[in-house]
Amino acid sequence: MRKLNFASLQVRDLEASKVFYTDYLGFELLEMTNPGAYVFRYNKGDASFAIRKPIGNLDGKELGVGVSLWFAIDEKIEAFQSRLAHKGVAIVGTINNTPFGKTLIVTDPDGYFITFLEETKIINNGK
Repeated sequence: MRKLNFASLQVRDLEASKVFYTDYLGFELLEMTNPGAYVFRYNKGDASFAIRKPIGNLDGKELGVGVSLWFAIDEKIEAFQSRLAHKGVAIVGTINNTPFGKTLIVTDPDGYFITFLEETKIINNGK
């Protein structure tokens, strides 16, 4: 296997999750023909994923445990955090400095972790 081609999250309330991803997080809804799913991308980028009606019965099952999707953003993470907090998005902890850059984690209505990354610009000066 060379790469992950696509990710799909099973959600309990498709319409509520669609509103969360579009209105609160700013994902763009792509036009698709599957009535049981919505496909998104972020800021005209290449990364896309879907939310979908459950495959099977999810009653009594905890969703989101152990899952985190990461999306690189093109703005300062502090401004992004402020905008999400103003909209009432559940933010997990604080901004973290990682080897990849600054991250901010939020949770969606089903408990999935969505990580946003302000990438560190590594300058290779030939040394």
